[in-house]
Amino acid sequence: MSDKLLYALLRPLLFSLDPERAHHLTLPALKRAAAWGLTGMLGKPAANPRTLMGVTFPNPVGLAAGLDKDGAFIDGLAALGFGSIEVGTVTPRAQAGNPKPRMFRLPAANAVINRMGFNNGGVDAFVANVQASRFYQDRQGVLGLNIGKNADTPIERAADDYLHCLEKVYPYASYVTVNISSPNTKNLRQLQGASEIDALLSQLKQAQQRLADQHKRYVPLALKIAPDMDNEQIKNIAEALIRHGIDGVIATNTTTSRDAVQGMVHGAEAGGLSGAPVFHLSNQVIRGLKAELGDALPIIGVGGIFSGADAKAKIDAGAALVQVYTGLIYRGPALVKECAASLR
Repeated sequence: MSDKLLYALLRPLLFSLDPERAHHLTLPALKRAAAWGLTGMLGKPAANPRTLMGVTFPNPVGLAAGLDKDGAFIDGLAALGFGSIEVGTVTPRAQAGNPKPRMFRLPAANAVINRMGFNNGGVDAFVANVQASRFYQDRQGVLGLNIGKNADTPIERAADDYLHCLEKVYPYASYVTVNISSPNTKNLRQLQGASEIDALLSQLKQAQQRLADQHKRYVPLALKIAPDMDNEQIKNIAEALIRHGIDGVIATNTTTSRDAVQGMVHGAEAGGLSGAPVFHLSNQVIRGLKAELGDALPIIGVGGIFSGADAKAKIDAGAALVQVYTGLIYRGPALVKECAASLR
């Protein structure tokens, strides 16, 4: 049975459940299937390596952060054929996140709204999970570790949280993503402001250089940004990325706009909107970044990829790699191979 047909049979069952419950059933099942050697039938995309940030990605289709916040299901997710897997966002201390319900499907829009709020078990548990994975132990591929700040850390002390997490995850990452763009942690997006981003990136870059000397290994830093920015904000971020020597940028996170889902069931829920409605917003940011950055540093495109054509549109807009998340929920594992084939 093909992975496409299998998911077509499973999806109605999963979509009959609360989205967060479906999430907590699917990932452990995938982990068990990988442990029992049952995921070999899924197959993997043909090799199509791309090297950026000094890292060679086996193929240009990655998993976006957010699906596996604690790094507990890396081996199962690796079986789906991704060229890279990004896990997190992780914070220094464990936190429960926002009250439930906090995740909502909008099938008519091929979208999801979530206000999870960086729910995770803390960076020490996260690192232990990464170390325990076969993917890490056997150096099977590219592993991105995504870091954030605790909800109760004052925004003026945010850098302390990012620096703490960077110190902890650095030895185990292929690259580290600095998430300053979730709409679900109060005031977090303030860090995208001109003075705030300069202060944060300066401290992170100094820490990266120190850790590279300490571990005799350079781990690139990428910044994950929001889609809800005007041209001037994009320009300011691009200039800051170049000024501080940041290695890459991930565009984009979820949107706070509700223009595409007005009047739909759950369309007015608070949180970040992902899926098809963010596709064009993220592409606009990618094009804006590319115009400002040129080839100074690579862009990883994420937001609303539901087909191989969508993945190609991200590359055409200026991205070097793509990541998927919500499309995987709606399309299943076949999306990974379809996107990889379209980018060969």
